[in-house]
Amino acid sequence: MNSKRVVVTGGAGFIGSALVRRLIQDRHDVLNIDKLTYAANLANLKAIDNVATYRFAQIDICDKDAVDEAINSFKPDLVMHLAAESHVDNSIRSARPFVDANVVGTVNLLNSVQEYTERSENADVRFVHVSTDEVYGDLEPDNPPFNEQSRYKPSSPYSASKAASDHFARAWHRTYGLPVIVTNCSNNYGPYQFPEKLIPHMILQALKDKPLPVYGTGENVRDWLHVDDHVDALVEIAERGTIGETYLIGTENEWTNIDIVKKICEILDDLRPRSNKESYRDLITFVEDRKGHDTRYSIDPSFLRESLNWSTSRKFEDGLSETVSWYLQNEEWWAPLLERHAPS
Repeated sequence: MNSKRVVVTGGAGFIGSALVRRLIQDRHDVLNIDKLTYAANLANLKAIDNVATYRFAQIDICDKDAVDEAINSFKPDLVMHLAAESHVDNSIRSARPFVDANVVGTVNLLNSVQEYTERSENADVRFVHVSTDEVYGDLEPDNPPFNEQSRYKPSSPYSASKAASDHFARAWHRTYGLPVIVTNCSNNYGPYQFPEKLIPHMILQALKDKPLPVYGTGENVRDWLHVDDHVDALVEIAERGTIGETYLIGTENEWTNIDIVKKICEILDDLRPRSNKESYRDLITFVEDRKGHDTRYSIDPSFLRESLNWSTSRKFEDGLSETVSWYLQNEEWWAPLLERHAPS
């Protein structure tokens, strides 16, 4: 991709910060817009703090005036929209923040970019809207994976809010001609992921020798995608994707939650054995299942693979081992987060 001026929303989050680091590495000018909610962390971007082509603006995308000012002053060629409230459990407890951030915030951003293109000579700002496979809802065990023609059937307030944002993004393309591309990805994992998510949560619980809580029987299935593979796909889509298309990003790599937890325990048994010499598996505890817990997600990435020649660059087992090792080696990153968000 030739050097561009890129706005990334949610660029202090897990996936967003990986994308920002990659764009800076590729010599683009980047404006990172992030509200800095609890799951955001500017430490994810410490390595590029002093890079001249990187700048940060603490902005809530629900603040239309602030978004307008940022877009108009930075004059982007490309907007990559990742800002979102994303934790299903939190959405079940309180849906309104998800409606505000994921729906209202997305509409504000779409409006700002549309208005900017109408006022300026730069009428070709690509808008890549980054979403989730959860918009497709529950996939029966024997059903084929989701593809770009799968119908939306969100189960949680989180997935419903993301489904709405996808529809608004497509509507801005159809109604106003904004050059929009939508992506839907499977579960991400890798370094810098906030500790509330399954893989880092289990790693850090195990390191504290605390119970490893698994919902229900642990048989829920997810398709796992390394964050750097996701970023590679997003960069390819931003550069060469077809306007108006939807691209599903996944790896055909299905694991049950319980098998993921057992694999993490196996890796930790090897890399950092417990002081009592017992296996970390002994810490696994089954807890009451989450409300509306979808049984299975799975993505068919054939369209992305065939149209843009994208494929994953690592095996899941290798990526998971590297991720566990990263958390073992980077306590200075995660320890402050655990302290800051410890129950009062």
